[in-house]
Parts: sequence; structure tokens; C-alpha cells
Amino acid sequence: MIRYKKLCCAFSALLLFFNVAKADEGMWLPFLLGQLNGDAMATRGLKIPIDSIYAVNKTSLKDGVVLFGGGCTGEIISDKGLLLTNHHCGYSQIQSHSSIGHDYLTDGFWAANMSEELPCPGLTTAFIIRIDDVSENIIPFLSDTMSDITRAATVKKLSEILVKKAVEGSHYTAEIKPFYYGNKYFMIVSETFKDVRMVGAPPSSVGKFGADADNWMWPRHTGDFSLFRIYAGKDNKPAEFSKENVPFVPRYSFTISIKGINPGDYTMVYGFPGRTQQYLPSSAVSTIMDVTDPNRIGVRDVRLKTMDDLMRVNDTVRIQYSSKYASIENAYKKWKGEVLGLQRLKAVDRKKNAEVSFQSWALSDKAKTDQYGNVLRQLNTLYEENKMYSIANDYYVEAVKGIELLAFAENFKTLDRLSSTMPVDEKKLIEEIEKQTKGCEGFFKNYSPVIDKQLFASLLKLYRDKTDKALQAELGFIESKYQGDYKKYADEVFEKSFLSSEAKTKKFLSEYSAKKLKKLQADPGYSLYKLCSLAFATRVAPVFDENMAQINRLQRLYMRAQLEMNDGKKKLYPDANSTLRVTYGQVEGYEPRDGIIYKHYTTLSGVMEKYDPTNYDFNAPKKLLELYEKKDFGRYGSNGNITPCFLASNHTTGGNSGSPVLNAYGQLIGTNFDRVWEGTMSDIMFDPDKCRNITLDIRYTLFIIEKLAGAKWLVDEMKVVE
Repeated sequence: MIRYKKLCCAFSALLLFFNVAKADEGMWLPFLLGQLNGDAMATRGLKIPIDSIYAVNKTSLKDGVVLFGGGCTGEIISDKGLLLTNHHCGYSQIQSHSSIGHDYLTDGFWAANMSEELPCPGLTTAFIIRIDDVSENIIPFLSDTMSDITRAATVKKLSEILVKKAVEGSHYTAEIKPFYYGNKYFMIVSETFKDVRMVGAPPSSVGKFGADADNWMWPRHTGDFSLFRIYAGKDNKPAEFSKENVPFVPRYSFTISIKGINPGDYTMVYGFPGRTQQYLPSSAVSTIMDVTDPNRIGVRDVRLKTMDDLMRVNDTVRIQYSSKYASIENAYKKWKGEVLGLQRLKAVDRKKNAEVSFQSWALSDKAKTDQYGNVLRQLNTLYEENKMYSIANDYYVEAVKGIELLAFAENFKTLDRLSSTMPVDEKKLIEEIEKQTKGCEGFFKNYSPVIDKQLFASLLKLYRDKTDKALQAELGFIESKYQGDYKKYADEVFEKSFLSSEAKTKKFLSEYSAKKLKKLQADPGYSLYKLCSLAFATRVAPVFDENMAQINRLQRLYMRAQLEMNDGKKKLYPDANSTLRVTYGQVEGYEPRDGIIYKHYTTLSGVMEKYDPTNYDFNAPKKLLELYEKKDFGRYGSNGNITPCFLASNHTTGGNSGSPVLNAYGQLIGTNFDRVWEGTMSDIMFDPDKCRNITLDIRYTLFIIEKLAGAKWLVDEMKVVE
């Protein structure tokens, strides 16, 4: 209890020193802003009260922000539940509604009225009702001597009691999440809507303009947005999809400002950043920079090239793989930039220098030495010991599971288990067969055996060559039986495996019974999956998982020590974990390299400069070209041009995609959609000189909706100030 009180005091002191450090870095929990006087944000230029950003007992900006689909952010922009997010956040929904006959990816989609809005099964949006600090209800019941299992069980039991009490008598849900590596616990109460419909999306030549070539880059000219609408029951509460549902009336919708932006203007991003790792030791940063990222980059390089070659010559494959490709490429390019950024910052050396100071503090008295004296040494030792297993994990996850046939094969392990358990539960077996029969339709809808067969050969060889022989599956038969010809082996597997086509899979399932278990186990695709997964489960996972469990325990201790060490000296914001955060900064450009200065904005003229009708990534709609030639920008342009994108110094990461970018008055001026490539290492180490978030200017969004799409009825729903 004494240790917990000391930690609480340290945490409170950190909050009081919120306005000491540079404002641009940090992803701040909005419910804690009310404990502060707001001087730091006001100094940057904030013109509204702190409690208008987050409040529980009255409407605030938080009531217009949603967690979109579990991995992005969105904002409410009308009193009829109209929702704005990124094109790439809505991409899978746009793709799911697309076909050769209705290619919404290429042509865009715009509902002419609410009756034409398209249902999106499985898509949800969640509002945050409130966030509570429940640390004092959990941490006093934990101890460092507890096993991980006991600790997790204790947290779970206590959390269930707190959650039940918090949502009792309401339709809300709640979860309790650890912060500062389990040194604090906060409860998030949410309201989740399940009837979300697609309203509009620009053609990919706008929404993905620049595509992979421009991803993470500046200057940028991408109209990265899409529109959805939340529907509710007639009581305005969440309801399953029904034609009887009505547009949701939100507690708050953002006012949109089209006044424009200038250098130095205050900006604020409100959203759900996914994951950062600011407080890692040098050994962890070294592992990421020198081992993990390069491994993943190498495998994805092969995957992307194989996909791209076929997508460019086959429209069916392009539609099938567009969402997969974008997802794979996004992380791939980010990791490449992350490595370069960490190298440029000399991140490992900087961490080591900080660790010298930490170690001096930890050894300054016996109490600290007993508690923290060995934590860094132990962490460094574990990261080094885990390196070989980390490599094996990387190649299993990225290469073996990157083969779609093997990833699909994993679905049949339950069938295997049920057929092997005596006596056979025939009812469960039939249910599983029906489940897999239905599931295979979704898999094969977006599957190309031509692509996968090429990847099978390439990725399996990478796994074989790069994983320590003692940690990989027994694949010597490829050398002995196929003379090391992985393509020949791939041809045979795809010819003989029932997993390689929808027709063969359905036929196999329609004839399946427990008596045919041996046929399942002998299938060349399924048997290879079992061989690889068994090797991983027995040779890699036990050691890797145990090492990571020890690392996580030590990281929690190391984080606690950092909080104590910085008590009253420096603010330490918690790492991002997909919870609601506020970041703030200002509109500004940057210098990526010596002799190069980037302006803070781009214009539509840049689209014309990049325009290439022979290049899918840099094509543009004919109407957009005509609007540019006529300078027909309506009220959204200035000085004979219009601004697609601008830069600001907000600290963002994945999950902030779609986040509202607000001005000093809390008005919507844009939608966050990316970071600059030179700043992608900000998840691990923030550089105020290079880290910039890329925002889609709201004026360009409205211009596309009104002028290009002719959907002014949507703009008329919004509150726009000039």
C-alpha cells in the first residue's frame, strides 16, 4: 500500500508539471486535462475551455469522436449521424460492396439520398461515455511476487466487479485497460452502434491518389476520406440493422471551419492512437531496428511485388487484393522509415546515455538498488537471449502465415480435433462442417491461387533459409524429393490439396465424416500447416513466450522506476493503446534533409503535376481536371487554387487515421490520415523537428463532395462556418 501511495503521488506530480516540456510530443488522456490549468495548451493557442474538450456531465468535443471499426477514428459532422473518416479506413467496406459491375473502388460511390446508403454488416462505431481512474481499486491487490496467471486472474476478477457496477442498468459496455505497463488502470465506458451504412466515397484516383508511391510521403495530394452514417433504433439507442432504424442524433457534431490555415496555427488531434513504445530500453530498440523490422520488411517486399505484378494486369485480382495489398504495404513502408529514423537519431546511443543516468539514480540508495538496481541488466540479457527465437517468430508469422493456403488450413484444426476425440460428438462435428462451408465462401471471394502459389514457393524458401534449423519445421523432404525446387513442390500441393479452390473445399466438406480424418491429415496443404505450426508450437513459442513474459514483467518494473525517477521533473504520458487521446501542436512544415525545406501545404496544382493517365496510382478523374482548368472551387478555394493537404506537429500514430484535426476553437479543419516518412520512428522516439502529421484539408473534402460528386445534399447537412 505504501508503494502504491508513492506511485500515486509521483503520478499526480507529473500532471502538475504538464506544461513544462515541449507541447508537441505526447498522447494525452483527455479525462486528465481537467485536472490542469490549461496554460500549456493556451500558450500554444487554444481558445476554448479545457472542459469543452472532455466532460462527462455536459456535451464536449469527445462526444463527436468515434472509434471506427475497431482500428480507426471517425468524427460526427451532422446532427443526422453523418460520419467522416479516411478512405483507407473505409476501404474494406468500399471493397466489399464492389464488383466488376459496380466498381466503387475505381468509380467511387455516392448515395443520392438516405435510402441509397449501403448497410455494412459487422461494422461498428463506439463513443466514449467516460473514462475513470480505477487504479486504487486494483493495484493494492497486486504484488510483484504474483505469477502472471495469478495477477491476470486478480485483475480480471476485480475488473468484472467494477465493470458490472459501472454499466448496470444501462446499454453501455465497459473495459478496464492497463496503462504505464500495468502501473495504472483506467476504465473506459462506451456506447457501441452496430448499424453503420456507407454514404459516400471518392474514386480511388482521389481517395488513394499517389497510392503506394506517396504513402507516408510529403508532399501529398490524397483525398483520403469516406462518409458513413450511424443508424439507431427509434429510441436513438444502438440497434442491430433494420430498415426501421433512423439516423442517429448525436450528442455533439463538429462545426466545420473553411477559413483556412496558416503557419503557426494551433492544431489538436482527437482520436484513438494504436500503439507506441516510448519507454523501451536500448536493447529493445536495437532488436526492433536491427532484427525485427528488417525481417518483416524483407518478407513483405516479396509479398507485395508478387501481388502487384498480377494486380496491374487483372482487374478481378486488383479488386480482390486491393485491401490486402494496402494493409501489407502500409506497415512495410512504415517499418522502412522507422529504421532510417532510428538510425538518424542514433536512438540506441541516446537510450544508452539515458540508461546511465537511470542506473546512477537506481544505485543512489539501498531501497532503490534493491528494487531497480538489476532491471536494465536483466532486460538486456533477455533481449539478447530471445533474438534467435524472435527471428523464428518473425518468419513464421510473416512468411508461413503469409501463405494464404496455410493460413486458411488453420481453420480446419477444429475439424481435426473433433474427429480425433472419442467418442465423436457428431452434432458438434456437423456444426463445424457447416461453419467451414459458409466461411470458405468469404475466403475464396478475395483469393487468387495464382498469386498464392507463387508466394508459397518464395515464402517457404525464405522461412527455410532464414530460420535457425533447430527451430523450423522438418522440411528436408523438399531437398530430397523435389531437389530443392520449391516451385515444383508448390505445383503439387496446389494440384492435390482440397484447400486450393472453393469447389474442392466444398466437395471435401460435403463428403466429410470422422471416418475421413486420415484424408484431412494427409492433405498436402493441411499436413504442411500442421508440420509448421507444430514446430513453432514446440520449438519456438514456449521459449519466446516465456522470455516475453519475463520482459513484460521487467518492463512494468522499469516503467514504475521511470515514473518515480521523473517525479516532479518531466511529464510521462502513457504509451498509446487504442484509447482516446488528445495531441496538440501547430501548422508547420519541416526540413527532411539538408538543403530541402517543405512547405506546410500542397495545392491541386500538384495533382496536375503528378497526373499520369497511364499510371493507376497517379490517374485522376476527368471531371477533376475540368474543375481545375475552370478554377471552379466554389467557396473552398483561394488565390485560384485549393489545398488538398497540410502538415502539423501533432504526435500521431496508427489508429489516428480518420481523427478530427481541430483549430483553436475546436472546429474541424481537416482529417488526419498519415505521418511523414522521416517521422515514422515517433512510435519509439519522437523528433520535434521531423515528426509531422499529414491532414486532409476539410475544404478539399467538401469540394470533392459538392463539386466532383455533386452530393451537395450532404454538405447541406453540415454546420459550416466561413
